[in-house]
Amino acid sequence: MTKRLFITILILATTITNAQVFKKSMFAKKPLINLENFDKQRVHFGFYLGFNSYDFKIDKKFDGEDILVDSQMGFNVGLISNLRINEYIDLRFEPGLHYGQRNLTFPNLTDPVDRLREVKSTYIHLPLLAKFSSKRLGNVKPYVIGGLSTSMNLSSNANSPDDNSANRFRMLKNTNNYELGVGIDMYFEYFKFSPSIRGVFGLKNEIIPDADPNSPWTGNVASMSTRGVFINFAFH
Repeated sequence: MTKRLFITILILATTITNAQVFKKSMFAKKPLINLENFDKQRVHFGFYLGFNSYDFKIDKKFDGEDILVDSQMGFNVGLISNLRINEYIDLRFEPGLHYGQRNLTFPNLTDPVDRLREVKSTYIHLPLLAKFSSKRLGNVKPYVIGGLSTSMNLSSNANSPDDNSANRFRMLKNTNNYELGVGIDMYFEYFKFSPSIRGVFGLKNEIIPDADPNSPWTGNVASMSTRGVFINFAFH
């Protein structure tokens, strides 16, 4: 117990100290400017780690019970290539690997096996983005980011001859998206840290209909396209 209490106090003391240093270095009236020339590089690189929550936008052909989508938390990892256009605009390519899962519940079905479909996705995600930054304020610089992306789903069952009648939910392997987000660059002594949040919106119908046009799983689906939210933590 004494050892645990000591460790807890040490962690709290370290956290408070780091918070005070962070506040002083980031938001003081005359902060010490970190990495003053970092953004003047024509090209720089980095990586990101983060979380995702994938969803579906579902349009129905006619009135009926909605398909329920339960979004599971997934994670992202990828690289960053940044090209400076001018002081306020950058082009960015962020290839990454995204893991996610969506559980679909079909209320019109009573059998527990037929009622649930787990849609697991492993995406190779390839976005090309434009980043618009504000003027740097001390050691912070807010920005907005947006652009287009393409995603290849390595977990797709697109080539399977089986459909939902054999417990196989099928989606297209490739899809295109547009993305919009906001973030903030934070300049530390040895690196730049950039947390951001981004919405991702699919541009095409991804569902592959079952062979039976009256299928209880796909018969009433006019289109099903990806929606998602990414929270990324980038390091440069």
